[in-house]
Amino acid sequence: MLDQITPLILTYNEAPNIARTLASVRWAIDIVVIDSFSSDDTVQIAKSFPQVRIFQLAFDSHRNQWEFGLKETGIITPWVLALDADYVVSDELIDELKTLKPNADGYRASFIYCINGKELRSGVYPPVTVLYRRNAASYVQDGHTQRVAVEGVIKDLNSPIFHDDRKPLRVWFKSQARYTELEAEKLRAADYGELSLPDRLRRWRVVAPPAMLVYCLFVRRGILDGWAGFYYAFQRAVAELMLSHRLRG
Repeated sequence: MLDQITPLILTYNEAPNIARTLASVRWAIDIVVIDSFSSDDTVQIAKSFPQVRIFQLAFDSHRNQWEFGLKETGIITPWVLALDADYVVSDELIDELKTLKPNADGYRASFIYCINGKELRSGVYPPVTVLYRRNAASYVQDGHTQRVAVEGVIKDLNSPIFHDDRKPLRVWFKSQARYTELEAEKLRAADYGELSLPDRLRRWRVVAPPAMLVYCLFVRRGILDGWAGFYYAFQRAVAELMLSHRLRG
């Protein structure tokens, strides 16, 4: 069913990533990129792929960017494959999509987290609904990011997507500063009894950062991934520490 799918990708200064993402979906007849006026070579790189259509929209929120891409860009295929610009579709997933006979309205994919191409066993990136019927979907804001709301049944795909962000660390810190502010607002506004266990730990502030470090290194066995595993574990712990600081306010 590859010819029934349009990949939809959001970008902003994704020059270190976008070529790998687009190469992994070059099987598509039509690829839609929504760019938030990148100041690097993102747009030029995207234009080198002949099936890419680029739209530029000033960033307001993740939800609004995705909604614009979904509903205002003339996508005509019945299915949309929504990808962040640091996602790489695996060959296994491409093979699965070739023979997929849809019996649901949306499909979740699991992720293999990578550090500079090194696959980690310790990644905590959750499954995400990435493939959905175009006419059954809309986006809602959820904390620092968005989620797609699909009318109907959602099932799991068997094959993974790689998450491999190769932007500089300073960009990651800047993004986390923005993300943790929005996530803190969401957690403060939520009813404690309705929170998941991880989010309850975050509300306790001092517990989440060391807990994340231990979880990634030992429970998820990141210690066996060498330097990349330690880098990722400390990165996740720092993100939780930043969130804990926000929650003090």
